[in-house]
Amino acid sequence: MNPYESFVTDHVRLMQDGKQHPLGGFPAPAKPPIPPDAPKALLFSPHPDDEAVVGGLPLRMQREQHWNVINVAVTQGSNKARQHERLKELAGCCNYLGFGLIQTRDYGLENINPKARQQNPAAWSASVDRIAEILTKHRPRMILFPHEKDWNSTHIGTHFLVAEALAKLGSSLTCYVVETEFWGAMDTPNLMVESSVRDLTDLITALTFHAGEVQRNPYHLRLPAWLMDNVRRGGELVGGQGGAAPDFAFATLYRLRRWQGGKLDRVLEHGRIVAQTDDLAPLFL
Repeated sequence: MNPYESFVTDHVRLMQDGKQHPLGGFPAPAKPPIPPDAPKALLFSPHPDDEAVVGGLPLRMQREQHWNVINVAVTQGSNKARQHERLKELAGCCNYLGFGLIQTRDYGLENINPKARQQNPAAWSASVDRIAEILTKHRPRMILFPHEKDWNSTHIGTHFLVAEALAKLGSSLTCYVVETEFWGAMDTPNLMVESSVRDLTDLITALTFHAGEVQRNPYHLRLPAWLMDNVRRGGELVGGQGGAAPDFAFATLYRLRRWQGGKLDRVLEHGRIVAQTDDLAPLFL
């Protein structure tokens, strides 16, 4: 018998078994103590659920470096009938992960996409001002938001929203900028961060609190496969063309730079691959 047949069959079986697992309602794991003066990481999520999908790095920063990770709910989705429920699901997810939560406004910002940016500059400017206000209040050491080609219109809109808020603040703010990917892969990631089995288990569990979304599309069950594929891509995109992939099971790709003096600066001369046993602190001194 071809051994790869059982390898594939086991994947299918695990997917089917996973669809029977409960959604949400899990007790939150113990959280590390967060000092009052802990550095803040603001995770600007286009939709409720993105905080967990791209959460490998921020979860490690919280657990290993004791940073205060706060999710900023840029929108609460475009379906107005679901916006209140999506906020409740988001609160459950963030509580499970130990992330703080900020609403941009009641029911979230609306029309965060490239078309609205061009066609309704007044409303767009007001949304940029709101993001700038959050940045000014919290003075984060790190921010995370999607890269400019992340396919989904709200993800792309969130990129430009946060980028314009940074430009508005200019040299008054200095922080690390970490761009994320989900719907569209980055051409030039420079950071691959491994996730442990424990961390990925908790990211998947947190995603199940978004019950209305994962019932529509069970992407929580496909998250391990995506993180495995990131190891394939990251081995060469981050490690260098022709390089060997690290012996990781799961990883997330990011692009790390630094906003200072009113512009983005490189902080890595070469791509960086971070194992689950590596210290993240030197990246964000």
